[in-house]
Amino acid sequence: MSKMSKACEIPPKVRRKVWARDEGRCIICGNPQAKANAHYIRRSQGGLGVEQNIVTLCQKCHDDFDNGRMREENGKLIRDYLKARYKNWDEQKLYYDKWDWVSGDEN
Repeated sequence: MSKMSKACEIPPKVRRKVWARDEGRCIICGNPQAKANAHYIRRSQGGLGVEQNIVTLCQKCHDDFDNGRMREENGKLIRDYLKARYKNWDEQKLYYDKWDWVSGDEN
């Protein structure tokens, strides 16, 4: 597995923390049939698998976000949600940086 793949993967510890933070519901529609597995910054763009980049979404909201139907609108909702939960949330720190990433670092 490449360093980038490892950095973008969502560890079980992060999934559990995100699930608890999001109260086990889709943060967009409130559906309890949801998973803590949605990257705000896409994996394909180097989005890290850290709490500040992961949210809980139901399948429909995740599909709408990933496939562009509601990408902009849901992206704004997700960004605002994450900014409200992390005092120093910085979108630029959510991207994989091959020169800066250290294995196991969750910040």
